[in-house]
Amino acid sequence: MIKLIVTDMDGTLLDDNHQINEEFWNILRTVKEKNIDFAVASGRQYYNLIEKFKGHEEGLIFIAENGTFVAKNNKELFSTHLLKEASHKFIEIARTLPEVYVVLCGKKSAYIEEADKDFKKVVDLYYHHCDTVNDLTMVDDDILKVALFNKDCSEEKIYPFYKEFEKDFKVVVSGKTWVDIMDKSINKGVALKAIKEKLNITSDNILAFGDYLNDYEMMLEATHSYAMKNAHEELKKIAKYEAPSNNENGVVEVIKKYLSEL
Repeated sequence: MIKLIVTDMDGTLLDDNHQINEEFWNILRTVKEKNIDFAVASGRQYYNLIEKFKGHEEGLIFIAENGTFVAKNNKELFSTHLLKEASHKFIEIARTLPEVYVVLCGKKSAYIEEADKDFKKVVDLYYHHCDTVNDLTMVDDDILKVALFNKDCSEEKIYPFYKEFEKDFKVVVSGKTWVDIMDKSINKGVALKAIKEKLNITSDNILAFGDYLNDYEMMLEATHSYAMKNAHEELKKIAKYEAPSNNENGVVEVIKKYLSEL
């Protein structure tokens, strides 16, 4: 029996225009009425997720910043952060790479240095709280992760330069244009495992959706795991099922199927 539904956002619940299908809100209402918990697991900032679900956020579990910050009903459940010395190292490397931008993701806000207007538009899409500073290495905040952006291909133009740090940190290609670096101990799967224990449920009780490599460990924690039709091929290999694409309202269509069987 499904007791928890967890979904990624970009490329999964959101269509390519970064919108939630209007049909979803009725489905969410039904999910809550059935006493099924609902979690959003995203690389996005917590404040951005709250804004996306404004008016519907009560009772939802938010797994933000790829698992580094988890909250419910505006209360932090747990978080983990990077040592500042490590984040400074990653920032310095990015400064040597062409067309690579850094978002320093803190508990209080996200931070960027002065950037071109196109990158600023991208940041505004994912970060509801964001400050522009003169020097990212001078930021005073608990750093949840370092997010690195390249408009063409993060897997080719960012990841190779940080691969060597995988022994000590979690380095993940979290989208076509993003690479995230976090504490080695955390990912969406670790966060989901902690939630499973808190809710006293098993993998058999979880329905999960994802599309990219930052969803990999999350898929392993759910028996009913769905990679989107548009998902990365490596994710499709370990997910049990395939859902219609994000542009075909795939998450909602699969949830409707499960609700009809209750």
